[in-house]
Amino acid sequence: MASSSTNLALKTFSSFSLKAAAASNSHPTSLATTRIISPFTSYPSLKSTTTSTPNYSYLPSLPKRSFTCRSQARSSDSDSSVKVQELSVYEINERDRGSPAYLRLSQKTVNSLGDLVPFSNKLYTGCLQKRVGITAGICVLIQNKSEKKGDRYEAIYSFYFGDYGHISVQGSYLTYEDTYLAVTGGSGIFEGAYGQVKLHQIVFPFKLFYTFYLKGIKDLPQELLSKPVEPSPSVEPSPDAKACHPNAVISGFTD
Repeated sequence: MASSSTNLALKTFSSFSLKAAAASNSHPTSLATTRIISPFTSYPSLKSTTTSTPNYSYLPSLPKRSFTCRSQARSSDSDSSVKVQELSVYEINERDRGSPAYLRLSQKTVNSLGDLVPFSNKLYTGCLQKRVGITAGICVLIQNKSEKKGDRYEAIYSFYFGDYGHISVQGSYLTYEDTYLAVTGGSGIFEGAYGQVKLHQIVFPFKLFYTFYLKGIKDLPQELLSKPVEPSPSVEPSPDAKACHPNAVISGFTD
């Protein structure tokens, strides 16, 4: 019985082999590309179609940098090691520069928001013995204070000190009381300057006294650091300084 089954299997296998051979002769290319898959062959499971996190390991690593805000960098100003230098100057309008020019852009009969006031006045040392330069800038009217008989301006202007350079300031300009403006920078020996300046109104808009509190710069020249004259409506520059004589001006004074 076993022999009969074996013979039957051999005949079947032989018949299958002959058919396969015939097929290979008639379609030689199809067999070359055909794979016979056994039902008992195990295959890895199909990959999930879910999108995976992209791999950015091929990108170069960027250097890590730390950033410090300027205000934070200056937070150490409260330290006693920060040097504050005082500089006093007088701004005097001698009525010979066409200053100030009042531009009534509001088109109202009273001072109103938006009016502009360009100006340029002469600048003297605190002792009033030397002419140093000029002021130059513009004020924008923010509010008329009728109860105080004055105005509030936002001012942007500069103080020019001849060959020494200049100081720029910005802030509130009140015509009825003292105020402080921020020092926003400078040039020459004042490059990198910061701090504030006190504006003391003596006679508006003809006489003003300023006290700078400067930080971030090297020692100021003694020529600019004379003892100031006490502010009063009667103060006047020396005749030599007013006439700009060589002994009463700083080098390259701004005119």
